[in-house]
Amino acid sequence: MLQWNANPIRLDLKYTWKLSRNATNYKINTIITVTDGQYTGKGEVAPNIRYQETPERVMQEFELFNAKHPAQIKDINDLTALLNELKPCNALRFGIESAYIHFLCAKNKQPLHSYLGVEQVSSLATAFSLPIMETEAIADFFKNYNLSRFDKIKIKVNAEQAHGLLRAVTAICNKPLIIDANEGWKDPEELIRFLETLKPYPIDIIEQPMPADMEAAYTHVKQHSPFPLFADESVCAEADFEKLTHRFDGINMKLMKAGGYLNGIYLLNEARKHGMKTMVGCMVETTLGIASALQLCSGVHVVDLDGFLIIKDEPFGLVKEENGKLSLS
Repeated sequence: MLQWNANPIRLDLKYTWKLSRNATNYKINTIITVTDGQYTGKGEVAPNIRYQETPERVMQEFELFNAKHPAQIKDINDLTALLNELKPCNALRFGIESAYIHFLCAKNKQPLHSYLGVEQVSSLATAFSLPIMETEAIADFFKNYNLSRFDKIKIKVNAEQAHGLLRAVTAICNKPLIIDANEGWKDPEELIRFLETLKPYPIDIIEQPMPADMEAAYTHVKQHSPFPLFADESVCAEADFEKLTHRFDGINMKLMKAGGYLNGIYLLNEARKHGMKTMVGCMVETTLGIASALQLCSGVHVVDLDGFLIIKDEPFGLVKEENGKLSLS
């Protein structure tokens, strides 16, 4: 018989994590544990308020899951059927599914990459994300955190501060840049004019500049953008790739949005089938979640798994970073 538990964990951050829509100094994630008394699997839940996910909702939905007697689950098909019935939020679904798969791998003494049918990852370079901050603070921030060791820098921007942030970053850094607006623009024509002004900068990717529901506007912007557009919030557990290809050049797959390893792999494969580029990203997560995402990074165009690096006291130590490269500990 299996025993399931959910334990919230507070993660204090090294600095204020500010995006175009919110800011915080800590996160509350939840660790899902499943055990048969001999073997144990753990999974992480990193809720995102953008999808109406909160720590309270995670615990409420976990109690509904536990009330369905998951101790009697026999295999991954049983678990999938139960999750399809309950429809928990995507982050919780990933935490539950990954905990169970980690349990199976421990029990069967099988490496996770082998179970998932993916190529084993040894070491990969990650991008590093700068939160929105005052422009005069960027130089010291860059120096204090030794950000020159990363191959790519992602800049979180809003419409008001974007140019100032870009000027401040490029004054001290010539690395390729990812501009992530987290749906900060609402006017597609204004966005197109903004993108034109970015031509002097070393821009690699523009990530989700407008709200996900502005579908027709994305088709228009893609036709005029001088840079590749990547979908983030526009790709969650489900995605219509026939339509996405007209709006974006690539996708940012996050396991917390995809709702599980199995669906995350499906989304990456569908993107490739449709000629789209791929990125694997993360929320603010411990190395439990980051290690999970790193397993799916073979062959992706961009690895963006820096979420554990902003946590003050990361509790698991499952991933190490050296000179901007990640590897499993």
